[in-house]
Amino acid sequence: MDASSGLSADPVFRITGSASPFAAGPEEVLRYRSPLVSRYASKEMAFNFSDSKKFQTWRRLWLWLAQAQRDLIVLRDGFDLLLPKLARVISRLADFAERNADLPTLGFTHYQPAQLTTVGKRCCLWLQDLCMDLHNLERVRHELRFRGVKGTTGTQASFLQLFEGNHEKVEELDRLVTCMANFKKTYMVTGQTYSRKVDVEVLSVLASLGATVHKICTDIRLLANLKEVEEPFEKDQIGSSAMPYKRNPMRSERCCSLARHLMTLIMNPLQTASVQWFERTLDDSANRRVCLAEAFLTADIVLSTLQNISEGLVVYPKVIERRIRQELPFMATENVIMAMVKTGGNRQDCHERIRVLSQQAAAVVKQEGGDNDLILRIRSDPYFAPIHSQLEQLLDPKSFIGRAPQQVLKFLKEEVIPLLTPYQSKMDVKIELDL
Repeated sequence: MDASSGLSADPVFRITGSASPFAAGPEEVLRYRSPLVSRYASKEMAFNFSDSKKFQTWRRLWLWLAQAQRDLIVLRDGFDLLLPKLARVISRLADFAERNADLPTLGFTHYQPAQLTTVGKRCCLWLQDLCMDLHNLERVRHELRFRGVKGTTGTQASFLQLFEGNHEKVEELDRLVTCMANFKKTYMVTGQTYSRKVDVEVLSVLASLGATVHKICTDIRLLANLKEVEEPFEKDQIGSSAMPYKRNPMRSERCCSLARHLMTLIMNPLQTASVQWFERTLDDSANRRVCLAEAFLTADIVLSTLQNISEGLVVYPKVIERRIRQELPFMATENVIMAMVKTGGNRQDCHERIRVLSQQAAAVVKQEGGDNDLILRIRSDPYFAPIHSQLEQLLDPKSFIGRAPQQVLKFLKEEVIPLLTPYQSKMDVKIELDL
């Protein structure tokens, strides 16, 4: 049409009223449909490219994303539950160490009597291991990263398609989801899953915690046998169903049993990490579901039980003192020799006399079952008359503990207390066990 007709050469038709073909009818008949869909394509292929499939795919994509991210979130939250419990155990044992910082006790190497230490110093050996565990749990917890939105094989192809090739939007989505999940970083490269070495790191620190608890509770069990230190014992608790007089260290035994299980779990993620073919194989799924959950659950009950133990440890100073008296005379021989030399005695002669008297006293202890009478023998020997008045001082247990009390107080002040500062608001929780 030309301009003189009053109509545009490229008209836009607007038809309104009842005569409009758009006035009524199903939506699908109001739009052009390709014959490829309406006449030729299979239902399956037509559905594959439909809007319905697109929306379902998006929903599945988010579901897969949620499932993929759940395991990291669960690990992080698991650490957040364990860390305050571990801090409470450290706090309770720190109080125990401080109260007993200068209480002398017989030290053991090879489980044979050695030099003296203090009850508090021995507890600090436990504390040092627990502090290492706290550091390690904090480190692994803070180093956990979010897998992020990486897709089926980690290439982010699905998200790139979703955003029509816009790489910046894919990266922004990755950042936003990571931020919403309260993580600071994502793993920049992944397969279908994050590296299973992450699980190795997680189980390693938990297994190491298990080893620490096992050592502590084994020491307590041995001390209970010596009747020097005992775990708490309830008024109506039955120590043994067969022997009413017994006070079995049931809590410590439970800790050792569970800690042993916790230590064994590390082998599972090690093997899983080693056999993950290429981008992922599914033989990691079922065992992870078991071992990761069991590791955190086991660590949880072990720490709760150890807290209960540490809140009620009982010390028997008189028993400790008696054992020291049995062994200290042998340990004091060097001090006796030095004291004699200072008064003008011959070191070689003094050494020989002490050797003979020590063997006689040892025979009384081992062959006759008697008490160590070495000091009585020294008092009765005129050769040692120059130092008879010094014997009580030479046998003072506190002169054999070195700097143990000072080490305890300095360790608690400079290393333990600062480590517990972030957990102060969660320190008041008490643990009661059902035995």
